[in-house]
Amino acid sequence: MLQLHKLERYKDDQGNEIVYDGEIHETKIDIRFKGSNNKLVISPKADIKDLLVTFSGDNGRIEIEQTTKKRAGLRFELRCGHESRIKIGENVGCAGRAFISAVEGVSVTIGADVMFAKNIEVRGDDTHPIFDVHTEKRVNPSQSIVVGEHVWIAKHAVVMGGVTIGNGSVIGFRSIVTSNIPNNCIAVGAPARVVRRDIAWERPEVVPRRPNELYPRKGEKSPQYWNPTDDDAVSEKPVVRPQPKAQRRLVRYLPTSVRRLARKLRSS
Repeated sequence: MLQLHKLERYKDDQGNEIVYDGEIHETKIDIRFKGSNNKLVISPKADIKDLLVTFSGDNGRIEIEQTTKKRAGLRFELRCGHESRIKIGENVGCAGRAFISAVEGVSVTIGADVMFAKNIEVRGDDTHPIFDVHTEKRVNPSQSIVVGEHVWIAKHAVVMGGVTIGNGSVIGFRSIVTSNIPNNCIAVGAPARVVRRDIAWERPEVVPRRPNELYPRKGEKSPQYWNPTDDDAVSEKPVVRPQPKAQRRLVRYLPTSVRRLARKLRSS
């Protein structure tokens, strides 16, 4: 395993590459290459505060876009496996290090202007396989994730594989998202369920505001994200890793009478 502690342009004989032309960072940088032909592309204007990247296979790609607005900064632990992709859009902010995992050929896409609170996980995989004991078929394949633009994900929330979250939505505290969430709504719980539609949110904090102050102030509104909820708009189909056929013969699970008949037919 190759381990780097400096964010700067880099390329090695295994085809691993860092594409970055910004200011060199040497604090809280940990980039690990365990395979070949992996690429980390970071905008020179990305506000990197804390970055742990692990490429655990071959042909992985991670892209981090620019920060042009005042944000909390980018704090990520990113895990990218064989043939997998992670893309983080413009002006994303993280109050604490967010964990994102894409392995087994799937992708995780984070839209522009997403706001992560602390201790967030966005994971297209469960790390370990789970099987049906009768068929030996895997029941938890890795799946892609799409988090839309201007989504607020509150503290300790988890977004699981196969999920799309629409633009402008809010995921509540300690929620676990296991199914698609439409745009401009609030989803809470484990598993997360929509509890309110047709909402919009803005970044300015209420903590320093006076009682009964009117919202939003001039210039605080993001009109492109003030939209009615459309339950039919979430149509992204997640990428599911194809599963190999079970090697065990399923005939052993058929009723005894059926197996006897099958033997008679084969011998006749």
